[in-house]
Amino acid sequence: FGRIRTAGEKVIEGLSVRVKERREEREGRREREREEREREERERRGEREREKREREREERERERERERERRERAREREREREEERERERERERGERERREERERERDERKGVILRGENRRGRRRTRYAETLQGNHSDAKVHGSFTRGWDHLFWQTP
Repeated sequence: FGRIRTAGEKVIEGLSVRVKERREEREGRREREREEREREERERRGEREREKREREREERERERERERERRERAREREREREEERERERERERGERERREERERERDERKGVILRGENRRGRRRTRYAETLQGNHSDAKVHGSFTRGWDHLFWQTP
């Protein structure tokens, strides 16, 4: 654009512009004819298209219905499985409570004094052990330095 164009270039540009316009005009005519043909074709096909769309819509409806039923069944199965798990948990809880009860009774018969259910989950220490202080975590955690039994540490 900074350059000054020569007359020949201007002529050539004018020609090319005219050629381009003619080509566009030709293509426009072709385009219109094609659209005309397509419109006639569509009108012929319209009936079949409408019937096909009807069929597809009915098919989609049936598919959605099946999907809904499948989800419903899955939800039902999930609910049943959840109830089963709940019953299982109840049963296990009952068994655990009964087992703990039996163990407590046995320990009471054997004269085991239960220390609080401490760090290791449920670690039971016998009375003698608390006196000797020979279970490992007593000194570290200070679980037996409350009363008089700090006098009974085991010596190496």
